[in-house]
Amino acid sequence: MNSCVIFVDGASSGNPGKSGAGFLIVSQGRLIRKTSLCTGIKTNNQAEYLALIHALRSARRMGFDGVTVYSDSKLLVMQVKGIYRVKSENLKPLHREALGIIKKFSSFEIRHIGREKNKEADKLAKAGVKSCP
Repeated sequence: MNSCVIFVDGASSGNPGKSGAGFLIVSQGRLIRKTSLCTGIKTNNQAEYLALIHALRSARRMGFDGVTVYSDSKLLVMQVKGIYRVKSENLKPLHREALGIIKKFSSFEIRHIGREKNKEADKLAKAGVKSCP
């Protein structure tokens, strides 16, 4: 199986405010891709979901069929795992979209990590905020 590890993070200045997403894709110990993007005027949690969605799409395009995702957003991790319900109306469509992409992978896992272990994705997400017009 062709698998990768993904680190994701989202950031927002204002909540809602200018927001950004960042992610890294690592395979066989090598950094394959790092991406930073502006996600418009969103909440922090929306930006977290958008980081996940963009990262998963990127991994699919690159031909990966197994992924392990690491995020410092406990809410994102627990909602994707189905442990927490998605109560916020602005997150429901993003949650559905993420689950739709996840189904396309033969193997998927998502894990919560501390912020100190997600610094690079955090930098990318903050750079995404700064790149917003």
